[in-house]
Amino acid sequence: MKSKSSSNRSGLLGGGNWIVDQVKMIDVFPQRERLANISSQSEGTGGAPYNVLVNLSRLGAPFPLFGAGLVGKDLLGNQILEDCKRHKIDTKLLRATAEAPTSYTDVMTESKGGVRTFFHCRGANALWDGKDLDFSKSKAKIFHLGYLLLLDAMDKEDKKFGTKAAALLAAAQAAGLKTSVDTVSEDSDRFAKVLTPALKYVDYCILNELEAGKTAGFKIRKSDGTLDTVSLRHAAGALLQCGVKELVVIHFPEGGFARTRDGKDSWQSSLNLPQKYIAGSAGAGDGFCAGVLYGLHEGWELQQCLLTGVCVAAASLSHPTCTQGVGKLAAAMALAKKYRPRPPLEPEY
Repeated sequence: MKSKSSSNRSGLLGGGNWIVDQVKMIDVFPQRERLANISSQSEGTGGAPYNVLVNLSRLGAPFPLFGAGLVGKDLLGNQILEDCKRHKIDTKLLRATAEAPTSYTDVMTESKGGVRTFFHCRGANALWDGKDLDFSKSKAKIFHLGYLLLLDAMDKEDKKFGTKAAALLAAAQAAGLKTSVDTVSEDSDRFAKVLTPALKYVDYCILNELEAGKTAGFKIRKSDGTLDTVSLRHAAGALLQCGVKELVVIHFPEGGFARTRDGKDSWQSSLNLPQKYIAGSAGAGDGFCAGVLYGLHEGWELQQCLLTGVCVAAASLSHPTCTQGVGKLAAAMALAKKYRPRPPLEPEY
């Protein structure tokens, strides 16, 4: 399938999960039949396209932003559409349905350390199949789809492409868009079955270490919890062998790693943030993803893309919601001067 040139394209089209996060700060996560105290509550963005697009808007990205997916015809759905308008995100492809409520997640965030636990209502996201997308009419340069494993209609089998998500990504590539995917972290054995077919039609695969390891079949952490850089590199290589065309990026609390199709490896340590700085980690992964996609869209060197990723992730950590800690790009990059990256990750060979 021959692709049209993407040289005259601009912008990022984000499709997939649109979620309202109900973030509740708690003193401790309780055992069953026990009590936890809620000290505060706030609402925020949730889902790959919602988080990434809002982050890009807040960073001041100099390219257009487009959203695609489904929300319910309800208060939360209206809230999402209004929020997109405030952030100058085009919502022509973000539709409302009366068949299901807007998706939401109760995010229980422990005040000490920011560890979070999710209670999720799949809602309208489960119905979105992407059939309303005509990529030939889109001017976007990148199509970012997520989260796989949390999009019921997208995760279904497709006789030709393997999954419905793979078919949608193939259509995007055929129209000349670069494609990017993300998946949700879940404790299951579905990763290889659902994600692998899609990787044949992905240009940029951006996952965390758990997701990459489960998809590629590697344990990326040692028994003592430290990062296994050998397994990490093997996992990236395996994902490229699954068909990723240009780049695999794996992020983790210690930083980020990227391997290109031609075998070039890049490492970037995360910032050395004080514990009191971290208000919540719910949006760090999508913050990292937004920073990397910003740089890829603008044609930056890969090392600069990774540094931007860890800086935007650091900005996200300053607030319990996924995106409200992110400000202008210059402010995010200034965090690298204030807190400095941790010592370089030492790859093992």
